[in-house]
Amino acid sequence: MKHKNEVGVASEELGSANAPADQTEQTASEIRQDCVYRSSGRPEKTDMIKSLVMDQDASRNCELYLPGSGNRSAVESSEESEEDMYRDEEEIEREKLLLSETNSSEYKLSVSPEMDIMEYCRKEWRGNTPAAKRMRKGYEAVAQKFASIRRIRGDNYCAFRATLFQILSQATQLPRWLQSEDFTMLPENLLSKYDWIKLWQLRQKPGKRMGEIRDEIKEYLILLRQKWKNISEIKDPLEKQEACDKLFKSEEEEYSLYEALKFLMLNTAIELYNADKSGKRVPVFSWLLFARDTSSNPCQLMQNHLNHIGHSGGLEQVEMFLLAYALQYTIQVYRLYKHSTDEFITLYPNDPEEDWPVVTLITEDDRHYNIPVRMCQETML
Repeated sequence: MKHKNEVGVASEELGSANAPADQTEQTASEIRQDCVYRSSGRPEKTDMIKSLVMDQDASRNCELYLPGSGNRSAVESSEESEEDMYRDEEEIEREKLLLSETNSSEYKLSVSPEMDIMEYCRKEWRGNTPAAKRMRKGYEAVAQKFASIRRIRGDNYCAFRATLFQILSQATQLPRWLQSEDFTMLPENLLSKYDWIKLWQLRQKPGKRMGEIRDEIKEYLILLRQKWKNISEIKDPLEKQEACDKLFKSEEEEYSLYEALKFLMLNTAIELYNADKSGKRVPVFSWLLFARDTSSNPCQLMQNHLNHIGHSGGLEQVEMFLLAYALQYTIQVYRLYKHSTDEFITLYPNDPEEDWPVVTLITEDDRHYNIPVRMCQETML
């Protein structure tokens, strides 16, 4: 999907990291046919690559998810041909009332309280459509591993919110890359090399000057390191959970953390792009990332994709890989609409480093993400 006012950037933007013309013009179909995995020399599954490319637009324009509203994903609406007879008139009217009260504090909950996962499933998927039956099967499979679910506010930051909440909830130490002395110097270092980063769009602060952008992003990175460190040092599980809940109720701090994540993704994208142009091995998702017409280089990625996250769209599938690489975490996702297929449980990246921690999310449609909690005792053992 292309956004309005997409920016096309000349190849000179990245200096020595320019892409050859014949490579930037490579079509998606050619990419799907070529299953070379250049980071390890191992072949990648052609079907998975094809699915990735075809699903890239699926997660854009994440619809507002309102806790308790009983909304269902586009998966069911696309297949449902009959009205759900289980919903009575009183429930429909109550839902309309909830939807009209958008200023209610309930809708400002970033992460809702936990709920029994099968109770949640029964509440959300009561119809007899093929989609509803598939979702129930998917939730039953997840319930073998996790007892509860926490719903995530859907404002196009849901992938960031779900991933970061899970990471901080489980954090026991500060990652090495966050301890680096150069970490907070990233904005200054990148802006000194790439003038186009001055076009970075801060949340609700368009038109900032380069110096202001540098200073604000630095503050966001410092905040990310500080919060990660403080929460990871909490030993008591209940206190740690309370600290996470408190952080994700502070809107200003929460959205500042998401800006930090976006900038880390941009930094990782630049590193991968330059490595590929230097002939080094890179993961296949990097190749796919820059094969899109809207992101043939990091500048276009920033202007046509990263700048839109949280505003007009969420993360695309290929950008979930980029997020995982930026954080050096494996993001495991139960994709419920893919139940009974090889893609029901998808890993980002699909061949993670052995020492990367794992966090788990749930999605019904690759657009909105929730989080499973309370791993079952048998699973823990």
